[in-house]
This record gives sequence, C-alpha cells and structure tokens, in this order.
Amino acid sequence: MTRLIRTIRSLLVSALLGLPTVAAAQVDSARASAPDPVALLVARLDLEQYKATIKGLTQFGDRRQGTDRNRAAVDWIEAQLRSYGCSNVARLKYDYQPQPPNPGARQNRDTSRASGGGRYRGLRARTGVNTDSLKQPDARVRAIDMQPTTPGAREEVYCTKVGTGHPSEMYIVGGHMDGHGWGEAANDDGSGTALVMQLARIFSAPDVRTDRSIRFVLWNNEETGLNGARAYVEQRQPLQGKEDPPGSGKYPEPTWLGMIQHDMMLWDHGMPRADGSLSPEQRPEADVNIEFQSSAKFAPQAQQLAFVFQVANEKYATDYPATVGAHMTNTDSAPFQDVVAAISLRENERGTQIGAGWDPNWHQPTDVYATYSDKDFRLGLNAAQTTLAAVAGLVGATIK
Repeated sequence: MTRLIRTIRSLLVSALLGLPTVAAAQVDSARASAPDPVALLVARLDLEQYKATIKGLTQFGDRRQGTDRNRAAVDWIEAQLRSYGCSNVARLKYDYQPQPPNPGARQNRDTSRASGGGRYRGLRARTGVNTDSLKQPDARVRAIDMQPTTPGAREEVYCTKVGTGHPSEMYIVGGHMDGHGWGEAANDDGSGTALVMQLARIFSAPDVRTDRSIRFVLWNNEETGLNGARAYVEQRQPLQGKEDPPGSGKYPEPTWLGMIQHDMMLWDHGMPRADGSLSPEQRPEADVNIEFQSSAKFAPQAQQLAFVFQVANEKYATDYPATVGAHMTNTDSAPFQDVVAAISLRENERGTQIGAGWDPNWHQPTDVYATYSDKDFRLGLNAAQTTLAAVAGLVGATIK
C-alpha cells in the first residue's frame, strides 16, 4: 500500500510539474511560428514607390531655401504626409539671416584632414557647389531653379506617430528637403527626404502600433549650415517630456531617445579614377554608411545606436550591407549630438569619401532624376530597409 501511494504521488507530482513545461513549450512554439512584424513592415517598402517620391520632389527643382519652389515643396510634403495617415502634422517656424561671407575660413582649414576628423585615403577629385546656371543644359530645370534665395521666414514640416505605451518618449527620423547647385536635388537630398516619407507612410498605416513615438522631420536650410535643425533644437529641447495640458496624456515634444538623419543615399560607385572620372555603374560592394561622431558628448550611446542599425541591416536589408564609422559631420544630426544619441546614414562617409569627390553629382547640375539607375535607387531602398527595421525594433512596432 505504501509503495502504491508513493507511486501515485510521484505520478501526480510529475504531472503537475509537467503541465507548465508543456504550456511554456506550446507558447514558445507559437511565438516561433508567428510572423515577424519587422519583416512584414520591411516588405511594405517598394522600389517604385520610393522612386516616385523622389520624382515628385524633383518637380520643385533644387528646392533651394528662401524661394517659392522651396515653399511649394514644403506644402507638397505636408500633403503627402497627411495622405499617408500621419495626421499629427505640424510646422516649425524660424527666421534665417545668412552670415556675412568669410573667405578666409576655408583657406585656414587643414585640407589634409577630412571634415569630422577622418583621414583622406587614395585618389581625390574636386568638389564644390555649382553657381553657374548655364552649366544646367536642361532649360526646363534651369527655369525652375531661376528664382534666387532671399533671407527671412522659414518653415519645415514634421509629423508624429504617437506610441500607445510610452507616448512621452520618441525617436526622431529626419532628412533635409532643400538643395542647391542648379539641378533637381534628386540625390541631395531627394533620396533622404523620400526615405523618411516612405517610413512615415508605413508606420502611419492604421494596422501598425508602436510602443514609443516616432517623429518624421524634413529639415529646411541644411545647405546653409543646418539652420533648420538648429532651430528645432533651440525651440523644442526645453519642451521634452512635458505633458500638455497636464493630465491629458499628450506630449507635444516627447523625450528624445535618439536622432537618425538621412542624406544622399543613391551613389556609391567607388573612388575616383586617376583622371577624376568614376564608374557609371553602382559597384557590387556598395554599402550604407552609418556614422556617429566620436567627439560628441553622447558618443557611447550613439555608437551603440549605430550598431543596432548595422545588426538590423544584416537581418533585413536585401542587397547592400552597412558599415559603421566614427566621423559624422555636416549633417542635421550634428545639432543633436551633444543632447542625445545621434547618427547619420549616407551613401558614403561624409568627410573622407564624399568630401574627397566620390560623388560627382554632389551640388552639381547632374543631380537630376535621370542620372540614376535602379541599382542606385536600390541602395537608397536598402537604407530605408535598414532604418525601418531598426526603428521598428526600438519602438516595439506590431501589426494588429
């Protein structure tokens, strides 16, 4: 009898202990078989939609700040954002007064070192901003770009995906919409602007939920010294995390968790040849460059954020890998770098490669939509896949 009781007791204990183990295994199995929401979101990116958005931006020519074409482009961007369902749309207003010329500033700079702290290597080609309208052979583009810039009031548009769990915290995803050089600014920075707009489209879909908020910003005045981004930091930094009105659960400026900037995403054809020319085809080993600034106050956090993006690229980007560098410079994330973790995505490293002439269309009349092939546009799409995947993971995105 005693042995029977012990046997029954042993069976009961085993059964009781086994029940949660089986249940946990079933839950784990269900989770493993459930679709990956990040992969589903990345699949919603489309090359033709990305190209169409860039093409739409080029109807306003170079979108140079302080012109009617710039203001029309801002209106068009806002209309597009609203059409995506990104209804939390607003504008930042500021005044831009250019600094007087300082011709000695560039002469005094150490030209042996790249901007941002990097080191030049290999062959270099000349760079600069085209100011000659006659170098634009297309009379249509030349006519669009004809109106000169004037100082004064400026506006830039942004919209916000409000998080359902932690609406008081957000990541900022930005790109600049202005350009110059008597082209269409298709790459610099139609490619970055279109990337941000496509992410706003996907995250604003009614079946997408995020735990934390995301703000999509299209900066103005990048080409004049990051003035639009600087104005945003000056005006909005003190408002972070404040509920307004109190008790409403609304946060006009959620606390910044990170800032991700996008610029010139299309052209990685390699180093200039000895004669200054470059390959007409996108190189198979092209990559998305993710940069942080090693001298920034938040450099450790920015470096960690950069590697989150590289891991996301490895898992979700279809064609091109990502590399991480430590010399972020001359981009709208710079005003944020001592306030929060800030990184920048580009086609090449800004200082050591773009600054060495790796993109012959940079600020030139050739920066028009027709210059680029699908191989070029696909590099931009891979950057979009990288950012979408990383941000989706950071904000806890799900599909309902």
